Amino acid sequence: MHNFGEMTKVEMPPLLVKQFRPGPGMETGKIFLTVIMKNMINLQQHKFHIPVMGLAYTVDSPIKVARFGISSVISIIEDRLIEMMRSHYYPTINKPYYPIDNTEHDFRAKRITDYLNLVNTIVQSQVEKIKKSAFEKGAEIVQYFEMLPDDSKIKKLYLQMMATDSTPEKEKLASYLRTQIVPGSIDVNVMTKTDRNNFNKQGEMVEDGSDAVAALRGYAKSDLRNSSIVFSAGMNPRLYNYLEKCTEFDVNEDGGFNKKVIIKVSDYRSAIIQGKYLAKKGIWVSEFRIESGLNCGGHAFATDGFLLGPILEEFKTKKQELVDTLFEIYNAAVKKKSSKFFVYPPVLTISVQGGIGTAEEDNFLHSFYDVASTGWGTPFLLVPEATTVDENTLKLLSKAKKEDVVLSHNSPLGVRFYYLCGTSAEIEKEQRINKGRAGSPCTEKHLAFNTEFTEEAICTASHKYQKLKIAQLQSLNLPENEYQKQLKRVTDKECLCIGLSNAAAINYDLTLIKNFDAVNICPGPNIAYFNKVVSLHTMTDHIYGRTNIMDDVSRPNMFIAELGLYIKFLREQLENENTDVDIKRKKYYFEFFNNLQDGILYYKNLPQTVEPDYTRFMHGLICEKNTLDSLYFRFSNLLPEKIITGEKIQLETTMAMAV
Repeated sequence: MHNFGEMTKVEMPPLLVKQFRPGPGMETGKIFLTVIMKNMINLQQHKFHIPVMGLAYTVDSPIKVARFGISSVISIIEDRLIEMMRSHYYPTINKPYYPIDNTEHDFRAKRITDYLNLVNTIVQSQVEKIKKSAFEKGAEIVQYFEMLPDDSKIKKLYLQMMATDSTPEKEKLASYLRTQIVPGSIDVNVMTKTDRNNFNKQGEMVEDGSDAVAALRGYAKSDLRNSSIVFSAGMNPRLYNYLEKCTEFDVNEDGGFNKKVIIKVSDYRSAIIQGKYLAKKGIWVSEFRIESGLNCGGHAFATDGFLLGPILEEFKTKKQELVDTLFEIYNAAVKKKSSKFFVYPPVLTISVQGGIGTAEEDNFLHSFYDVASTGWGTPFLLVPEATTVDENTLKLLSKAKKEDVVLSHNSPLGVRFYYLCGTSAEIEKEQRINKGRAGSPCTEKHLAFNTEFTEEAICTASHKYQKLKIAQLQSLNLPENEYQKQLKRVTDKECLCIGLSNAAAINYDLTLIKNFDAVNICPGPNIAYFNKVVSLHTMTDHIYGRTNIMDDVSRPNMFIAELGLYIKFLREQLENENTDVDIKRKKYYFEFFNNLQDGILYYKNLPQTVEPDYTRFMHGLICEKNTLDSLYFRFSNLLPEKIITGEKIQLETTMAMAV
């Protein structure tokens, strides 16, 4: 039990107060209160997690890493992929596979529930097997403890056991250590924007049958415990309203949660808005997972120039305010719903991901910003023991340079999307274009939202849409340069439902969609600095500073890299801007410049522990500042003349003071 005197208010374990009827001998009608206290110790042994990547790349990561105490996240939106994985894994545990046909009622949710139960069964079996194994060289129980961070108390006990010559003492320690083995969390992800409506054979919309809602229901009904669902890509009221109906997210009798909610956010404002919305419904957000707007993989949700460092600083300084604000709303909602309430707030943690590449960066995020966990995504694409990537794509990843990863317009969602060039999907797309049949067959329809030409929503990556859109462009008699520009924007769109799923089908010699086996992949820019396939043990050693797998010493600090990406993003917008810019747009650019300059000032004042080579850090900061200065003066005609005279002067003064 923790010593309460040494805990902050945020860290205090929740005290759940529950009404109960008076027993014999008690005064009739009087309500007594009992206090149930749960010591909310974080059972996770590692300081990092593996975020969701694509659809296939982490679809079975828990089966690969959870037994070593490492948490990972499964995407559950593509139910056909989930069904394929069921067919693969049931035979591995000598159990029959019974297909869940798409004609069954609520088949999406059923597929997801069963797959998550299957994954959980496999992981629990793996953990029990490890607990019973001997501490021998190469054994998984040895790997479990050797991969732990060096400051782990359990790791220190393990080293003590291995060093002792006393057989009784060794056996006593070994016995205790086995009780401390816990699996990493089996978490799931739902991208809130992928919430297409579904219809029955009569053309009627299925109630609570949209893609995201069905996925949520599938997770809620699973037997996972000490697990979380991660919501990404912003707020979806329909999804969050359905979440209120899911009692699986209610506080349990111990004052904790069997299933928790994690919200992926890009800034503090998003956290407070979404947190309040859910708190009013009696849903507690257990974690806000901050992701860099641009230094990430997959879809990139750029901020208006707000950088990761200042965002983390705001969470750090306002965490208690965030907890208190949400707790007041949440407690009132819980009390109204169930006559229960907390004395202290449930645990709320902050984690961060996006572009982390060195142990020093990881340590700084933990020590300076007090984050609970760091997300290492892109580097794990080169770890076959952790992720599922086909051999051809694995080779492309290991050879990737900076110019091979582009912030593309390839996503049918209309959101910028990091994309690795040279994939089999890109080659297939170009072949279709050259044959005059741009676009893909659309079998999954998860991203079918466009109704520009049709009554029924279709996907902008589909052949049907692109044929209609190209015909429209041809009828406009545009200047050739403009036509080619708009044509490329249309044909860039690429099928992600299949492209991001096929790696699993290839790896396990299965068929997802007959005659469709092309793969696309969406690593972050950080992949340029990881150029070798490594083991799970080696990657954890890199994360904890026990080894270094990066050869390129020119890699900038993650904060400097993100700053550079934002300047590049701003330049692209300015260069594509029309000369006739309205005042609203001019204000946007002015604020973007201002926010970047504020970020530069913030980084200038960080402690020198931000980077082992602080001089190099400052040199990178100065270089990016100079680039931003040049951009500011080059495009000053696109900024407001003098909306408020002091604003422009202030910006120029800030720029001069920045470094």
